[in-house]
Amino acid sequence: MSASERNVSTLAGLLEAVSSAEVQHIAVTADIADLPGFRLLPGQTLSGAGSDVKLHFAKGEDGVQLTTDNCVARIELNADADRRAIHNDTSVTRLGRIDLHDLRTRGVVQLLARDNVRSGHIAAENIDIIAADARAHATRHRGYGVEVIPGVFTVWNQHDDHYVTITADLTAVSAGRGGAPVNGSGVFVGGAGDAGGQLIVGRMETGAIHSDGGIEHGTADRIAGGVFVSSGACVETVHNRGPVTTYGANDMVLDNWGTVGSWIAEEKVTSYGPSATGFVNFGTLGMLRTHATIETFGFGARGFSDYDGTVQLADIDRIVTHADGAVGIQVSRPLGLLTVRRGVETHGATGESMVKGVVVTLDATALCIRNGAAVRKIAVDGGLLTHGLGAMPLRLHGKVEDLRISDGAGAMGGGFAAT
Repeated sequence: MSASERNVSTLAGLLEAVSSAEVQHIAVTADIADLPGFRLLPGQTLSGAGSDVKLHFAKGEDGVQLTTDNCVARIELNADADRRAIHNDTSVTRLGRIDLHDLRTRGVVQLLARDNVRSGHIAAENIDIIAADARAHATRHRGYGVEVIPGVFTVWNQHDDHYVTITADLTAVSAGRGGAPVNGSGVFVGGAGDAGGQLIVGRMETGAIHSDGGIEHGTADRIAGGVFVSSGACVETVHNRGPVTTYGANDMVLDNWGTVGSWIAEEKVTSYGPSATGFVNFGTLGMLRTHATIETFGFGARGFSDYDGTVQLADIDRIVTHADGAVGIQVSRPLGLLTVRRGVETHGATGESMVKGVVVTLDATALCIRNGAAVRKIAVDGGLLTHGLGAMPLRLHGKVEDLRISDGAGAMGGGFAAT
């Protein structure tokens, strides 16, 4: 073993290694408990020497602080749920290349470009956040009348300077468990708005995401998201390889405020809370394709909403909503081609929903094309079906050049209109 490599198995040995500029590669060979938070020096790597090595941080302590050109791999990091298992020192001038792979954490993973940090690349692969709570992090992205609770996995360029650019490649990021969601948003990436610093992401791929923003029902100016692309982020491909599920009020499942080339959801997209939409677009989206059902259970929880920006192609498998005010598909802005392969079905009647920070009354229309929308083509296979009293299969206020609905449109709760 060279002088630049160090195997450690004790608290004292680990803290001595991370403080030595001569040590570049630190391998942890045994579990270590009651650790204070510690900082990796530029160029240092930290890894587990075995398949199941764990670091446990003392109560109230953040975990590993990164600087420049660091790698953390093959280890489990355990902090309090509301502390940061991994974060970065923003007093350094650059991140260099940050590599995170094959990690399990309890606690938030938060990587920020602000203060002195003006460049860097983040590569994260196979990150499993078992439990975490990001609700106490006070700095929040704001827009469209709401603030967004950060993610338990956050990569965020907060610089106002448009010329500050951070790049990232994020694959196999998972958070929470079924019945035991993380608190806050799940995975969040963002820049500082369209005029500020930019975050450029090649791949953003997730495994299973289970999140609950913990927002009190009736709050109109706060949201969270299972997977959230905020403004100032440009993502080539978002690929949800596992199910994405949210449990709380105003918990959007998939939400785009940025620029995304393609967004693919392989498995179910599900929300249980009120005003928790399955897919929301406020940004620029090339293509959305879902391979399984978008299903919502809460009051006012729409299936798909194109509120602002543009969508070139939305290819949706199926949408089902279960509560009052829960519109199936709502289009408010320009959209190229909208296809649905297995129909849209709603079970609710009229109810309240939160839209752009305002509570409004909606009925559970299956397909609603609002004033201001301009859609080139809509093709729905499997029909439009509503069950709630007075809920219409179709409301057509905007412009649609070509509309085709196969398998009919039915209002089982009484009344049909295209108005």
